[in-house]
Amino acid sequence: MSNNRVYIRDVRSSDRREVVTLANASAELHQPWISPPLTPHMFKAYLRRCHQDDHEGFVVCLVGTKEIVGVININNIVRGSFLSASLGYYSSATHQGVGYMTEALQLVVRLAFEEKGLHRIEANIQPNNHASRNLVQRCGFTLEGDSKDFLYINGRWRDHERWVRVDARNSLTR
Repeated sequence: MSNNRVYIRDVRSSDRREVVTLANASAELHQPWISPPLTPHMFKAYLRRCHQDDHEGFVVCLVGTKEIVGVININNIVRGSFLSASLGYYSSATHQGVGYMTEALQLVVRLAFEEKGLHRIEANIQPNNHASRNLVQRCGFTLEGDSKDFLYINGRWRDHERWVRVDARNSLTR
């Protein structure tokens, strides 16, 4: 899927070097919010997870250069009567603040609802992560509530805000 500036595609093994380089060059930006793959071994584990039925991993690429400028994951996909998943994402520090992730997240949301048939997607965000909160707000998510000690990140349990987007068109009867 694409728009004028970015496109998303499935992450693949040939992305290892570029994704690991992006994660390391942007490590300060990502701390303490997320733990992206910083080594080839971590990338291999990430790629294995993306090949499971309940995860999807996408790289965000620039249309003109094909450069990877971010990663967006659809995690913990639950089918049946739930039709729900959670999101994870991070951008390149050198490309933050120019709207690429907003455009890419809009593409992923559309894909999650229209192609994957999900009804609900969540973005769980640590309360002080203002950039992430602003991103999901720009993409139409609403604050649903707080989750105490929700995710174990960088050696400790962290509280999160639960931001949600629901597609009322998706139902089990379609």
